[in-house]
Amino acid sequence: MFGNFLIGLREGLEASLVVCILVAYLVKTGNRRQLPPLWAGVGIAVALSLAFGALLQFGSSTLTFQAKEALGGTLSVLSVALVTWMVFWMRRTARHLKSELQDKLDAALAVGTGALVVTSFFAVGREGLETSLFIWTAVQATGDGVRPLIGALLGLATSVVLGWLFYKGALRINLAKFFRWTGAMLVVVAAGVLAYGVHDLQEAGILPGLHSLAFDISTTIPPDSWYGTLLKGVFNFQPDPTALQVVVWGLYLTPVMAFFLAPERTRPLSQPEATGTPTAG
Repeated sequence: MFGNFLIGLREGLEASLVVCILVAYLVKTGNRRQLPPLWAGVGIAVALSLAFGALLQFGSSTLTFQAKEALGGTLSVLSVALVTWMVFWMRRTARHLKSELQDKLDAALAVGTGALVVTSFFAVGREGLETSLFIWTAVQATGDGVRPLIGALLGLATSVVLGWLFYKGALRINLAKFFRWTGAMLVVVAAGVLAYGVHDLQEAGILPGLHSLAFDISTTIPPDSWYGTLLKGVFNFQPDPTALQVVVWGLYLTPVMAFFLAPERTRPLSQPEATGTPTAG
């Protein structure tokens, strides 16, 4: 549940920050009349993300076991690739996200209403689709469709509240550090999802080694115990992983975490943008 809360919070806060930056910029530049097209683009992006999540859930339910495992494993690998790209992208752009969005918004305003709808749609839609895919794969990994979904919804709701507080100027945090440490936690979660995806592909017969276990500590950490459930919900921990799962987990987590936490090269910016977003006043 915590892992999905983190996904909802992280992805939702990105989308919330994007929206409040766009709204604040339109208000401060005297373009309030362009707010309806902006909200239309946001609404379309949210609707598409929900539809995508529903398609994944109901579409996979009609498949055979082998086909479902193959689909789940493939989408798990894809979602890990997208989330990995996302955390590195946000780490690199968190400091100058505002100016980048404002440049895109200026270009959209120059073209017209349709371009504004498209700009807000793509700005929010990417996070929405990534969230739907990653939450779906995380829910499949835990095998519990209720608590992971509640965790994700709580994370999204929290991100909306934080976005509103940012917009009102009531909350200021160092966004670069926030996205850095939540990104590190997401890398750990993603490693577990990747290992689960490998197991799915093994069950589908696409990858070998389904019965070659690396270890089995099910008696020490029973999957149905409270701590086994907690470890599975947070880290997608499995007490009896295959050898291939452990190898893939280590090959992903070690280099990705090392690169992510390594000091990045800083370059001078025209104005600091890591501590908050502009207010409408």
